This record gives sequence, C-alpha cells and structure tokens, in this order.
Amino acid sequence: MIRATSIIRREAVDQDRIVDVITLDHGDRHRRRILLNADGGTAFLLDLDKADVLEDGDAVLLDSGWLVEVKAAPERLVEIRTDDSLDLLTLAWHIGNRHVPAEITREAIYIGYDHVLVDMLVGLGARVEIVERPFRPVRGAYHHHEHGGHHHGHGHG
Repeated sequence: MIRATSIIRREAVDQDRIVDVITLDHGDRHRRRILLNADGGTAFLLDLDKADVLEDGDAVLLDSGWLVEVKAAPERLVEIRTDDSLDLLTLAWHIGNRHVPAEITREAIYIGYDHVLVDMLVGLGARVEIVERPFRPVRGAYHHHEHGGHHHGHGHG
C-alpha cells in the first residue's frame, strides 16, 4: 500500500510532482490516519504522526516522492451577513460561544448548515443564505504548525 506521511503546504507544493488530486470536505481534511482514494484512482494510506488539517491547495507526499493535491469539496454552508461590521462581530461572538467551526471573511461568516443556528442568527438580525462552497474555517487558537505557534498555560474546563 502506498503511504503518505507528510503534508506539503500549498506555498511549497511543486506542481510538477502532482500525480493526482483528492477532493475532501472539511471533516475529511482533518485526519491522522485513513485509507483514501484520490479522484484519479490513486489509493493510499494517509499516515501522519499526529492529526492535522489538510488545507485547500496543500499536497500529501507519497512514499514514492510524488504528490497528491488536496482540494476542498463544496459543502452546504450558511452564509451570514449584516449591514454593520459591529453586528457581524457580535454574531461571530455568538457562533464562537457555541464552539462552531467558522470561516470569517471581511463581508461574511460561513458555518456548516444547522437549522437551530440559522434560527438563532436570524433572531439576532443576521441575513442568512444557504450556499454550496468549500469550507475553510479558521484554525483554532491552540493549533500550531511545526514552524510556529505557541503554548499557553491555562486549561479549558
């Protein structure tokens, strides 16, 4: 079985070494070990030392030296907008208080579809629309790459 044991981040991917592409939703892009079949038929075992997030445009390095590029699959999301940036920040706080993964842009917030959250957001004055697009949520504050990040000294109980 072909193994992939490391992630090459999008900015370091050598396009000439890509032999296949794998399209994964947000949940499937956060893995440590799983058997995967790329879109073109390449079967491989993703076997990382620790769980990590495969971002759109990253690649996994096969033990053959070739790369399989990662594409974020379109997903059913809730697009959240307001006319006022302070209102959007307040909605972001409410979403974060529920520990819901969120993608934050200057104009909108995107979350996975959940009718209970949609009702809450509409009740708080948000304009919501159901959209299909790749989901790229903000990584958690306690996630760090091998190249950086920090540790903190308090717990979350």
